[in-house]
Amino acid sequence: MGCAVHTTLEAGVAYTTADLQARYIRAMGATTGRVLAEGRVVHGGRRTATAEGRLFVESDETLIAHGSTGCIIFR
Repeated sequence: MGCAVHTTLEAGVAYTTADLQARYIRAMGATTGRVLAEGRVVHGGRRTATAEGRLFVESDETLIAHGSTGCIIFR
């Protein structure tokens, strides 16, 4: 999620996580297969940004975990 926020910033602009929430839906194991992570910026402001993310099984899109974050941007 932080990486999603990072992609919206100009070179040289820093950020840090202000809050983070994660929900673990199910366990992963040796037979889970390939797992993908997806992050999306919900709000990209001048001083703060928020993002959502999810972790899912590639083959059938079974949700493993999801979360949200708030970031402080240092300009």
